[in-house]
Order: sequence, then C-alpha cells, then structure tokens
Amino acid sequence: MNNTNQLYQIAFSQLYGIGPIRARRILKMLNHPRDFFELSLGALQQITSIPIAQLEKTDRANALWRAQGQISYLSNTNLSYHFITDPTYPERLKNCPDAPLGLFYRGTPIHWGKQRFIAVVGTRQQTSYGRKLVADFISALPKDIVIISGLALGIDASVHQQCIDQQIKTIGVLGHGIDRIYPTGNRKLAMQMLESGGLLSEFLIGTKPDRMHFPMRNRIIAGLSDAIVVIESKKNGGSLITAELGNDYNREVFAFPGPIQHEQSEGCNALIQNHKAHLLTSTQDLLNMMNWANTKQEDQINQEHNLTILQKEILDLFKNKNNWSIDELVLSTQKAVSKVSSTLFELEIRGSLQNIGANRYRLPL
Repeated sequence: MNNTNQLYQIAFSQLYGIGPIRARRILKMLNHPRDFFELSLGALQQITSIPIAQLEKTDRANALWRAQGQISYLSNTNLSYHFITDPTYPERLKNCPDAPLGLFYRGTPIHWGKQRFIAVVGTRQQTSYGRKLVADFISALPKDIVIISGLALGIDASVHQQCIDQQIKTIGVLGHGIDRIYPTGNRKLAMQMLESGGLLSEFLIGTKPDRMHFPMRNRIIAGLSDAIVVIESKKNGGSLITAELGNDYNREVFAFPGPIQHEQSEGCNALIQNHKAHLLTSTQDLLNMMNWANTKQEDQINQEHNLTILQKEILDLFKNKNNWSIDELVLSTQKAVSKVSSTLFELEIRGSLQNIGANRYRLPL
C-alpha cells in the first residue's frame, strides 16, 4: 500500500466529530479519503451537505499531523494497517455499522474470509473453575479455528495461553496502541502470540491504555467473530458488553453456567436465564450449534453440482458462519436484494439451505 494513501486513510479516521457511521457515509461520496483534505470546504459542503462551520471543526490539519506520525512505523515487516475500504479489512467486522475505520495489525497473516473465529471472554478475577473451563474448551476445538480475546488478566490471558499450548491461532484485541502491552505482565504472552496469531488495535500507535478504550474494543472482538463464548463474568462485567454486542450483530452467543454462590458466575447465569446466550456445557455443544461438527453438511456443500455462480458464492459463505440474514448476504455478495432473495429461494427448494424466519437462513439440520 502506498504510504500516501495510508496517510490520508489514517488521517480520515482521526477527524474530530466524525464517527465511524457518518464517516462511512462520507466515504461513499468521495473518490478517496484524500479528497476530504484536498477539496475546499465549500466543495466538501456541496458533496456531503455538512455545514461549513461543522467541517471546520473536523480539524483536518491536526488529523494529517497525527497520521504523519504513524507512517514510519508501518515500514515494520510484521505491522500493517487496514482501512475499511481495503480488501484486507475483515469482512465480518466491515458488516457491523460501527466498525472502526482502520485497524493496526501485528503478527502472522490471518485469512479473515476463510477461517472460523470464536471470541472467548471472561472476568479478570477468574476462579479455578473458570481456568479449567478454558482448558477443556480450547483443547477440544479443531485446530483451524482462530480464537479472539482481549489480552486482559484472568480469563482472557488463560484463553491466549491455552491457544499457544494447543497450537491454535489467537488474536488479542487491544484497548491502546499496538506498540505497547497492557497489562505489562502479559508482555511475554503477547510476544508468543505473534508467532501464531497476533495483536489488533484501532488506536493510533502511541495511544496509552484508557478506561474508555476497553469497552470500545469489545465491539471489535464481537464483530470479528462467528460465535462468542463467555466464561465466568460478574453481573456487571465487561464481558456482558461483548455478549450484548454479539446479539446486536447477529452472532451466536454462548455462556458456561457456574455455581450460583460465585459472583464470577452471575453474569453467565443471567445471560442464559434471559435467553441472551445458549447454554454451553462442552465444546461439542458449540460445534453442533454452529454446524461445525457435521462434516456431512460440509461435504454436501462441496459436492453440489449444477450451481450458478451466485448459488455457489452464497453457499461458500455458510462454511464460515452458522446463519445469515438476507441483508448480510447482500452486503457480502454486493448483489441486488431481489437477486439474492431469489437465489436463496432456489437453494431452499434444493434443500441446500433452511429458512429459519426473520429473513435468516442456515444450513439444514
């Protein structure tokens, strides 16, 4: 990627008063993010319909100055930047309305569109019960699944460590710049993760850990994942934010129940009781629910004959995600709603997909 392109991409993500949702609308009106900085305010006002007084407050000069300080870091071979319009930006996250405009990634290459992703999160005050749940859950997973967590103390750190021990790729989503590790006690763990997985952050290099950053990073953890698993959480724990976001993003959310006497289990038990998470008692429960354990279904997909190009494209998407809405399929295929709807009907008639209501489809059970 040309450094000049990245300069304007990073700068665009730093405009004052322009959040991710509004920024994506503006991007559709421009040929390139650089246009926002090179066009006059009057021209921008005509294109975007944003009042000039508000455009002035975006502070374009400061955004460019902040972005300039990032470019030299991107010469590092294992550090990359992915803007939301780049083909390398994770597709699952891109489909979330509040996805960050850009991501810094450090580590080994990840095939975002071809692999399955599970977020595993939990309390910082883990118990021996939670630690055993992590070990049992991770050890029974297929080796080609990628595990995402937040590199925090407690459950998160246990998840990353178990992935390393089991030779499963794992990614830590950070609430600060990718040039530092917080908490510092997890530095050795983070360095090990770079060998098979990596670290991801929306924050500029040099950004310090801030309390408000950590709830923000939870939307990335949820958005990157096909499924979210909560292992031990207090009734007001941060993991519940990730679970709520997962439900908002139409992800499958799971929780392990825990002893009713333990405050570390109150959040998980509440998720299950309020039907905001599937009850999980083993890894196999998740694999069954996600249709990842049924190799017969996967063989059925691979052996389908006489499919149109769009039929095959849509079925291929179901290899990595349990169920899809029509809107999500329209975004991923970039085809008209009418075309996707008719193709889904054809696949339903063939018995290749099952309509589960609310304009959502899944592989047949």
